[in-house]
Amino acid sequence: MEAYHKPDQQALQALKDAANRLRISSIRATTAAGSGHPTSCCSAAEIMSVLFFHTMRYKAKDPRNPSNDRFVLSKGHAAPVLYAAWAEAGFLQEAELLNLRKIDSILEGHPVPKQPFTDVATGSLGQGLGAACGMAYTGKYFDKASYRVYCLLGDGELSEGSVWEAMAFAGFYKLDNLVAILDINRLGQSDPTPLQHRVEIYQKRCEAFGWHALIVDGHSVEELCKAFGQTKNQPTAIIAKTFKGKGISGIEDKENWHGKPLPKNMAEQIIQEIDDKIQSKKKLSPALPEEDAPVVNIRNIKMSSPPNYKLGEKMATRKAYGFALAKLGHANDRVIALDGDTKNSTFSDMFKKEHPSRFIECYIAEQNMVSIAVGCATRDRTVAFASAFATFFTRAFDQIRMAAISESNINLCGSHCGVSIGEDGPSQMGLEDLCMFRAVPNSTVFYPSDAVSTEKAVEIAANTKGVCFIRTSRPENEVIYSSNEDFQIGQAKVVLKSKDDQVTVVGAGVTLHEALAAAEQLKKEKIYIRVIDLFTIKPLDKMTILENARATKGRIITVEDHYPEGGIGEAVSGAVVGEPGITVTRLAVSHVPRSGKPAELLKMFGIDKDAIMQAVKVAVSKSRNAE
Repeated sequence: MEAYHKPDQQALQALKDAANRLRISSIRATTAAGSGHPTSCCSAAEIMSVLFFHTMRYKAKDPRNPSNDRFVLSKGHAAPVLYAAWAEAGFLQEAELLNLRKIDSILEGHPVPKQPFTDVATGSLGQGLGAACGMAYTGKYFDKASYRVYCLLGDGELSEGSVWEAMAFAGFYKLDNLVAILDINRLGQSDPTPLQHRVEIYQKRCEAFGWHALIVDGHSVEELCKAFGQTKNQPTAIIAKTFKGKGISGIEDKENWHGKPLPKNMAEQIIQEIDDKIQSKKKLSPALPEEDAPVVNIRNIKMSSPPNYKLGEKMATRKAYGFALAKLGHANDRVIALDGDTKNSTFSDMFKKEHPSRFIECYIAEQNMVSIAVGCATRDRTVAFASAFATFFTRAFDQIRMAAISESNINLCGSHCGVSIGEDGPSQMGLEDLCMFRAVPNSTVFYPSDAVSTEKAVEIAANTKGVCFIRTSRPENEVIYSSNEDFQIGQAKVVLKSKDDQVTVVGAGVTLHEALAAAEQLKKEKIYIRVIDLFTIKPLDKMTILENARATKGRIITVEDHYPEGGIGEAVSGAVVGEPGITVTRLAVSHVPRSGKPAELLKMFGIDKDAIMQAVKVAVSKSRNAE
């Protein structure tokens, strides 16, 4: 290894003592809780000691300081050792550790951002490194600051493909401010890990992905200090050979102890044994950061001018998204865009052309792209918009739900939704995306129907907390709103209305235009319908739907380019359930579609203007017959 500033023997002993205190705190906390993962904590004790009290630079009393080094505990089940480190640093009270996993404590079973020292929630394994990559990319390319990012992974999660997506990303972008520590403790939850202690294989894999990879004894504080002291023009992977349950006699390196706290009597005996090894009670203090992260303001981002579209002009909402995003990039220099090699289809390439330094090409790795966006958005450093075909976000659903648990403010745009994309066929058609994003806690689901509403959706999303999803379409549709039309979350638009309306038709995107075309035809037969554009599917404008349904004899028809489950029809039905005299007829894509021309497919699946006209006539005739 290269020369480094070697700690003296007193400092090395202090780090060993700190590691053993972390072990004791982890055992005490999990035994008090009656659950948890003490053996997973003990394998990482020296790693955490050296990281927090020798290597990382941060303000212990100000965990979210933008200039602090970042730490991500990807092996989130080892949360007690993270909490112990922050108690050792002086941010938490030691006594609070005994409240681990209690309903009134912030110290949950896995890290969550309600803890001021946690940037992203972890626990669903294989996601921490992607978020760390986003933080490191932001530090290197946007903040241009000296803070570094450290991510601790378990060897079990290295079977997850998302880890290697992140490894490829970091290697490609030469994130030399990123250090991944692989805690190779040999044992998984139910079995030994596939490679067990064959650390040389891990090293070769990391090197193949463009990383500087070092093998160390993960229980040697001196080797760890030396490894952390090395930097090269590439990310660093420290492959730490450790033992699960290190320091717990009778349990160390033994199977069947994953996720099991020590019984009280055993815990007291083990704690005494570990305590006997501690030579000094003196606590170490972390080094302070260089305060060079720029001040960032991402609040109240406004477009410099209203949308510039003419009524009747034709434009696909996916293209309007590209124009809007590029325009938003001029409004604030912290707006960034990510894409997964679909930028010339999602039209995020418009942003790239105008703001090339703020565009991140994530290639075909959607899980990692979502994690990168989450990492970039931490500590309010950026406003991230990530785009792909709507259907490809389904493979990243775990990352999306963890983004919600992380209280992350990310914006995702899914293009090519529904059968209206045409000839590409069902593998490319987003038909489950509304269902998926509606299920995400605190999410906002935008479904704009023209270029003007798309631009407004982009602007609103930039200022909205939580996970925002914007659903865009491939076909070119007419602009139906004037440039000064006001849009709000949870506010639907009644786009067609008369005193003679007999049915309320609710649509969005492509189907809204089919409903308007149906209305034009029906008018010739003296049948009048009211047409509602939802704009946001979540939250839904229940009041507008009910008010107009009551004005049209309680008849609602929903029409959507989406499967029936979890889409517009179910959202509207859920909103009006229990309301007397209201009936909902739902038109949706009823089964797996096929290739064909957009118009043919809309017709085949009964969501075009003819199908809407037929449904309206049935609803009206039923009512007449009932009378």
